[in-house]
Amino acid sequence: MLKSFKLRNLEVFPNTILSPMDGVTDAPFRRLCRVLSGNRMGLLVSEFVPTDGDAVFCLDGHKQLKFFPEERPFGIQIFGRFPDRMATAAKKIAEALHPEFIEVNAGCPAPKVAGKGSGSGLLRDLPRLQEILHDVRTALDSSSVNIPLTLKCRIGWDDQSINVMETLKIAEGEGVEMLTVHGRTRLQGYNGLANWDWIGKVAAAAKIPVIGNGDVNSVANARERLETYGVSGVSIGRGAMHNPWIFGQIADAWEGKPPHQMTASEALDVFPLYYKFKLEDGATEMGALGRLKQLAARLCKGFEDPTLTVRQTLLTAQTADEFFDRLEVLKNSVVKSMRYDPNRLVNLNGAKETELRFGDQFAGR
Repeated sequence: MLKSFKLRNLEVFPNTILSPMDGVTDAPFRRLCRVLSGNRMGLLVSEFVPTDGDAVFCLDGHKQLKFFPEERPFGIQIFGRFPDRMATAAKKIAEALHPEFIEVNAGCPAPKVAGKGSGSGLLRDLPRLQEILHDVRTALDSSSVNIPLTLKCRIGWDDQSINVMETLKIAEGEGVEMLTVHGRTRLQGYNGLANWDWIGKVAAAAKIPVIGNGDVNSVANARERLETYGVSGVSIGRGAMHNPWIFGQIADAWEGKPPHQMTASEALDVFPLYYKFKLEDGATEMGALGRLKQLAARLCKGFEDPTLTVRQTLLTAQTADEFFDRLEVLKNSVVKSMRYDPNRLVNLNGAKETELRFGDQFAGR
């Protein structure tokens, strides 16, 4: 089983990536995961940066481009449907910010993105995807900093048009140096389970590192994916919202260290740290509170708490002061007798496999 991989000259250990999630993985959340891992994360990637909206791409107009030096090695992900604008943006970003790589997004399923022909919409127009990759690679080659180009995609638009093998062929032909494959179709959105058989087929055929993405939520799960499907690494998205310690847990396992048994009180200590990072990044109190609740909604599922007391107590707080007052009360009362296991979910949809069905929330859009 691989525990690291190479992206050009960069040795990536451990072989984990925090998957970009719009509205979640901003600089404070990435910083949180980095700190909780003991600075042992493989790669971090920005939230995706739009390129279609500006006739001339302007770096100052995109908050997604902000990152901290300690986040390196760091990649910036861009999306759009116009090859020339994608190329211009990639070159400007590379020369101004010097990320370790530029990534093209061909995976976002949101109607406002895919419906306009970018993100996973590119999987219905592979010639356009090829043109984008070609032009971005050419732009990076002509820049003052020649950095790797990577690609994030899904396995296809729907079950009748799975074309990830064709996507791989195009990517390799246009100089892509790493391919991350989310094992769902665009039509699935985030419903059902990721199809890792397709990810394994891509990994077996590829000449470049293939990173698997979809439903990785524990050390055991990451190990099983790496051993069974032959991928070079795993990309973790929603799993990090449930368990922001997962990257450190994987690093511990790869380094042969015993697993740390987290207490329920320790789990709650993540909230003041995250709040601090949000405020330092310029968030308002209410904006930061919203992100605390976003994290609490996922993270609190790790408590052995059938009545959802912890979750509901935190989610109904009206101010940050009330949130932290309630947090202290919980730590000194009901949480003392609770067990906390961030890996307790069967899967990230919160149900048994047999209860999960492929979704049609994007049908007809």
